Order: sequence, then structure tokens, then C-alpha cells
Amino acid sequence: MASAPWIDQDHIRFMLEKCETWAVVGLSGNPHRTAFRIAEFLQAKGKRIVPIHPDAPTVLEQRGYATLADVPFAIVVVDVFRRSEAAGEFAAQAVAVGAKGVWFQLGVVDHDAFRRTTEAGVPMVMDTCPKIEWPRSDWER
Repeated sequence: MASAPWIDQDHIRFMLEKCETWAVVGLSGNPHRTAFRIAEFLQAKGKRIVPIHPDAPTVLEQRGYATLADVPFAIVVVDVFRRSEAAGEFAAQAVAVGAKGVWFQLGVVDHDAFRRTTEAGVPMVMDTCPKIEWPRSDWER
């Protein structure tokens, strides 16, 4: 059975192996939220986490920013924890700020955003989670 085009193992491997700075859209300081737990996981794996939240809180000892455009350094991956109907705008913003990858979390799907993002030359993964994919990767072994 062929997998969906947005579950591309080469793109997943690229983001997990090569991309160090991850902007996490929707990351707040609530440790009970999935975004917090996944950001904590990524940080434990050596990734630099950049919280993106309208309130711009400091989370996991990292300064937050209200928008992707407010971040004064290069963002490599934009990891989106928003409902599917709101997620597409963050894919467009990721392309605009020069991100090298976009990751929509488990349950977040926007086919039009996937088309636009990949047509712009930016790899995109949807409807899965780095914490799920990390053990599936053979690059760390």
C-alpha cells in the first residue's frame, strides 16, 4: 500500500536529522498540552525550540515570539499545532520566512497548504508527529 505523499520518509529524515531550529506554532507553557510535550521531546533530542504564540511566552527556557516574522534568526522547520482549518496560513508564513521544512502535527491536514508549500520548494510533512517518526528513522542507529 502506497503511503500518502505528505508522509515522505526522505522529508521526515531530512527534518529530524538535519534541521536544528524548530519553531513550534501554538506552543504555550501548559505542560499538559501536546505541543509542550513534543517540544520538550525535540529539545531532549538536541533541537532548538522557538515558541510561536500570540502571547509570546517563554517556554522550556526559550523566548517566545508572537509570529514567525518576529523571530530575528533563521527558522529551519515550522511545526504547527493548530486545527487544520487554521494551519494553512502558518505554512504560507513558513515559506515567507524561508523555512526549510513544514510539519503539520498528527490530525492536522490541509491539502491545499501541502500543494502550495511543496510547489514553493519547501518539503512538508502532515498528519504525523516527530515523536512517532523518530523511532522509525534508521538514521540514528
